[in-house]
Amino acid sequence: MRFHNLSLFLLGSQIASTSAFAPQTVHNARTSLYATNPQQNVVDTIESIDATVKGALSGLALAAALWTAPALMAGTMDQIPSVASNDVFSSSIASAKEMASGSGTRVNKDPESLLRYGLPINNKEVRNLQKSIEDIRINVSSKRKAAALDDLKKARGIINTKESKMTPSCRDAKVCSDILASMKSELEPLEATLRASVDYQSGSEQERKALDDSYLAQDKIQKELTTLQEQMIPAGYQTPVPSDYDDLPQLKGRATVEMVVKKADGEKFDIEGQLFSEAKMKMIIDGYAAPVTSGNFVDLVQKGFYNNMDIQRSDGFVVQTGDPKGEAEGYVGTPSKSVGAGKHGERLIPLEIYPVGDKGPFYETTIEDEGRGGEATVLPFSSYGAMGWAREEYDPNTGSSQFFWLLFDSDLTPAGKNVLDGRYPVFGYVVEGADFLRDMKEGDIIASAKVTEGGDNLVQPK
Repeated sequence: MRFHNLSLFLLGSQIASTSAFAPQTVHNARTSLYATNPQQNVVDTIESIDATVKGALSGLALAAALWTAPALMAGTMDQIPSVASNDVFSSSIASAKEMASGSGTRVNKDPESLLRYGLPINNKEVRNLQKSIEDIRINVSSKRKAAALDDLKKARGIINTKESKMTPSCRDAKVCSDILASMKSELEPLEATLRASVDYQSGSEQERKALDDSYLAQDKIQKELTTLQEQMIPAGYQTPVPSDYDDLPQLKGRATVEMVVKKADGEKFDIEGQLFSEAKMKMIIDGYAAPVTSGNFVDLVQKGFYNNMDIQRSDGFVVQTGDPKGEAEGYVGTPSKSVGAGKHGERLIPLEIYPVGDKGPFYETTIEDEGRGGEATVLPFSSYGAMGWAREEYDPNTGSSQFFWLLFDSDLTPAGKNVLDGRYPVFGYVVEGADFLRDMKEGDIIASAKVTEGGDNLVQPK
């Protein structure tokens, strides 16, 4: 679909009732985003929006359109009506940026950070430590060296003064003490490279190398931070899941999946001029935030279901796969008694949504249907390469084996305010190799998908 009226830009969250991520069949035409009677949708949307949101609507119009319109991103500017001129785009972006900066918020697009925040832990001091360490990375990337050094000082101070408030949350206090000691020692080389970068001329090769070294040193520290936080997950913790779904695979924790994708024609992946014979991606699958969805995926990976499967959609908005050859539109297997089977015997799973602050996910309904539209989910669609589960437009319980990687992130749209959070579950993120998604096309082949860590966290049906 193409936008034939600028009013469609105002659909915002209302346009989220879409078939964008409905299961795709290889042999049929792809389903495009659409909205019926767009003028009435605009009226209904504006009337239903709370007064506190109305002021933000115009500034986020472009962001909302991008979230909901792969055709807009994939198409050229001359395919968009003249009313949506460059002036309109520029003013929309400027307005949105001004509003975002005025709010004092920043969208978290770092998949590893999002995964850390998704851990089921409750320790204020370690969250403060996390913020300081992650802010170092942000400031190094933007060459704000003084701010990075200030964050380093904060991190060191937290480790020095708050260890006694962090280690009691650990399953093994000594293990956490050792991790904190290691993190403290790793702050020294990081500080040295940061201070060296200050002394070098801006833009020089020496400055670039010092900042690169700082980035690598910070990365080592934040990986230790992840290990520290994982130690704070209570022993035996499992995200609560209703017994109705005991006959479906469930992931009780996290797993790592590594995937290799190749071009069907033997060509190479072109990532900013650098050529690769194959695309290698590493994904963290999160059974804390989505135990049923993640369990279904890991189960299918272990079965080899995705091996030699082609990429079936790549439109600049998502990359999607999971539709097997034949009439079935998903994995055919023993169905759940509570959800049932698809029309061709597909094993179906329920829609699974986990809002921030809840004790566990709710099932078989969207966040809007629950009357909680706009609430953030534990894992949001705010990172490039976020993994979501596809389903039919109007039935929440039609997911089977098709999933997608999101190819769009926004500096302007926080968690809970885009049109995907609460309608589709995020069950993981690409943490390495996400850039390969930029050159992934329909017809490319998944050469292999393997569970490399956490496979023992998969619990098969009783």
